[in-house]
Amino acid sequence: MSTIILKTTNLTKRYKQTTALDHVNLQIEKGKIYGFIGQNGAGKTSLLRLITGLSFPTEGSMALWGKSGRSQLQEQRRRIGCMIETPALYPNLTAAQNMEVQRLQRGIPDKSVAEDCLCMVGLNSTGKKPVRNFSLGMRQRLGIAMALMNTPEFLILDEPINGLDPSGIAEVRKLLKQLNREYGMTILVSSHILEELYQTASQFILIHKGKIIEEITHQELDLRCKRHISIRAKEPEKALLILEERLHTQNMKLMPDNTIQLYDQLEQLEDVAKILSDAQILVTGLQISGDTLENYFLEKIGGTPCE
Repeated sequence: MSTIILKTTNLTKRYKQTTALDHVNLQIEKGKIYGFIGQNGAGKTSLLRLITGLSFPTEGSMALWGKSGRSQLQEQRRRIGCMIETPALYPNLTAAQNMEVQRLQRGIPDKSVAEDCLCMVGLNSTGKKPVRNFSLGMRQRLGIAMALMNTPEFLILDEPINGLDPSGIAEVRKLLKQLNREYGMTILVSSHILEELYQTASQFILIHKGKIIEEITHQELDLRCKRHISIRAKEPEKALLILEERLHTQNMKLMPDNTIQLYDQLEQLEDVAKILSDAQILVTGLQISGDTLENYFLEKIGGTPCE
């Protein structure tokens, strides 16, 4: 059985003169948590709406579980749970009543599902309190509960931690990890702040101005963001051996682009330069690199601050 849940090919969405998505090629694999990163207006919600059938592409194609026909896509979307933008709620009803309306509309026969989902997001004790008196964070959690009602294989959440306080954010992270671990649920979570997803996602997709600019694993992201001395030299293998011998450290790596990343001696940049110079190794670049995860994203998009 294929492990590919979603595959897009040159997926494009235009609104009059505005291109919201520009030839997006993307692949989502089963059993992973994807952090979908981008500024407001980068195209995150536009892509999520296409995946869930809330809008249609201008160009390109999409397959869900290997099925790509229009009727086939609609059938496969039954396996998806989603919360896109602000959840649609009835303000005068309670959380339980909102869930019951959703259950009936979606034809879910098991009445216990609604209560189980409210328990999962911590809203089972709100009693007769109407949703109009809920905080923004409570409404977000209710939206997540609704997305879980069909026990989806693929969960899509658009800014689910919007309005949550730190403890609420931690609860959502714990919930998503639990869903992934215990149910094997594949999750795609969008946010415009990288740090919010860092403790949850195993993969990251970076989007800017409608284009996917990078796909990277958590491990790769950690490696690139870790502070280090970045060294470019004409003889990188020889430079690596010299540094290991003179600095008595193996805490360094030769990267695929032939740069050396040295994770020690961050305060001894001049000493590192002198060691290489004494060994008659021509150094073409020497600088401190790596920073916070948010700054990494800002660097990728050209330094524009997140909104």
